[in-house]
Amino acid sequence: MELVNWIQEQVESGKFLPGQKMHSENELKEMFRLSRQTVRHAISVLENEGVLVRRQGSGTYINDRRQVNLKNKTRISVVTTYVDGYIFPKTIQGIENVLFENGYSVQIAFTNNQIGRERTILEDILSRDEVAGVIVETTKSGIPNPNLPLYEKLQAKGIPVIFINSYYPLLPIPHVSLNDKLAGYNAAKHLLDNGHRRIGGIFKLDDGQGHLRYAGYLEALKEAGMEVDDARILWVDTIGMQNLGEYRSLILNRFRDCSAVVCYNDQIALALVEVLAKEGIGVPGHVSVVSIDDSELTVLGDVALTSVPHPTDRLGEKAALNLLQMIENPAFDATYEFDAQVVVRDSVKTMDEPQ
Repeated sequence: MELVNWIQEQVESGKFLPGQKMHSENELKEMFRLSRQTVRHAISVLENEGVLVRRQGSGTYINDRRQVNLKNKTRISVVTTYVDGYIFPKTIQGIENVLFENGYSVQIAFTNNQIGRERTILEDILSRDEVAGVIVETTKSGIPNPNLPLYEKLQAKGIPVIFINSYYPLLPIPHVSLNDKLAGYNAAKHLLDNGHRRIGGIFKLDDGQGHLRYAGYLEALKEAGMEVDDARILWVDTIGMQNLGEYRSLILNRFRDCSAVVCYNDQIALALVEVLAKEGIGVPGHVSVVSIDDSELTVLGDVALTSVPHPTDRLGEKAALNLLQMIENPAFDATYEFDAQVVVRDSVKTMDEPQ
């Protein structure tokens, strides 16, 4: 009863917070100089009173009444930028498979990577009472976003939120993504390992993935003792990425002395190969190319592209599983980044001699 009363006092005084992990049985045993059986009995008393809750394989926690409310809610809102494309269907399928198996329905919305649509969707989610959690692909995470206060409102309502593919650095919200910096690093290093020294890059300006992949590219070049030449970098935004052909003259100018180019993703890489082909510039004969995502686009052109795989369905499954963990335990660290290794195909030429 001494232990029971002490724990109750800590909870009532706010020293132990809802959802907080309790001391282990061994710790309590040492603190109060009690037998383990007595400690277990005290925990059982508090569990029966609803003060504590045990979680298999995790430990004992201060009961969070919010969890009961969330468990009575059965809808998860999933917000992604696009419904089509080569990544999104598999990611969404991975999310749905896990959530359906765990008894949740899924409401899916698409922002088309537009800040205004993101705001409308978030306001709709906030107006509903049945939402147990939210999985969101960030919108233009590489530039300031006016919608961040809406995410803070979701958190204030006690609704767990997890980001996929990227994240907003100003928000303390977990994310599940590819390790984008490592992806950029390994893409550039693969070219360096094949003797290339004049390596250009095309990166996406308005999302955080583009910035991280560029950071990895920079790190690989610096590690190899290479000077970074800004003139060999082309930044494109969401609209520009969909119309890369309009950058023809800029591409030819930026990469005129490059033997290789790192591309933000397969979509850009395939468009680059087409632009170069129209100018009689062959891949990999004249220019080698490495991209990121390893989608079906890598084998659609005349040359199969070397690329770093995106985890697609595995990312969706992991995000859904981690969100469920957050619902059970608000203190759960849900951030996870997948490894990023290069899949070698035919778009990289090995230089006989370093340039």
